[in-house]
Amino acid sequence: MNSGVSQNFIRIPKATFRAHIVDGLRNAILSGEIPPGAQVIESSLAAQFGVSRGPLREAMRQLIDEGLLVTVPYTGTHVVDLSVSDVREIYSMRVNLEIFAFEQVWSRRDQSFHEGLRARHAALTRCIDAEDDVASIDAELQLHGFVYEATGHQILLKTWESIRGRLQLYWAAHHRAHGIRGPRREGHDSYVENALGDDFEAMRTEIKNHMARGGEQTEEFLLGSESNTATQSDLAAGGSK
Repeated sequence: MNSGVSQNFIRIPKATFRAHIVDGLRNAILSGEIPPGAQVIESSLAAQFGVSRGPLREAMRQLIDEGLLVTVPYTGTHVVDLSVSDVREIYSMRVNLEIFAFEQVWSRRDQSFHEGLRARHAALTRCIDAEDDVASIDAELQLHGFVYEATGHQILLKTWESIRGRLQLYWAAHHRAHGIRGPRREGHDSYVENALGDDFEAMRTEIKNHMARGGEQTEEFLLGSESNTATQSDLAAGGSK
């Protein structure tokens, strides 16, 4: 039976519309199209997406909650700019959080845990094979987030959620530092193998090593970016004299 409603007139649900804007903004930030520290202007973004400022502001609020955007009084909303100290803090916090998470679940890793972790690893591998960097970053978050979810520890899970945005920015910078589109294909094989193994101390060591791999190169990348920014500022100041 024909409902009499043309497909062209079916309204896109508001939540779906907002999610579309969120995805577009997130992709632009993580791909570097909107660089770290850049100010995001509502009027230009609204024109770019062809939307009113209402749904755009809702999307921006979500990305602020995720930690990708930050609003600074009198200067507007900007993409969060990761510093070397941010990277070091993220590393130290993640190591301790993830070791604690595995301590909570180690004796409770059943068949469901094994299957769930392997499924997320497979999803990450598919994204890497597709050379989809943004999807790979999300899939890597989903893989590491699995153990936090499995703990059932609500405060731990909220703490993990609070650093997800900066982790996304960190991994995007890491990928650019290495000139890659996503993590190495085999980069999580040892992590998953140890997570499903019988030696907790080996897992503890793997967590530390896994999170340290490439960290130095990422720091060098960020230090180079900061140095270039400082040089450009000096040149601009010199030219204005």
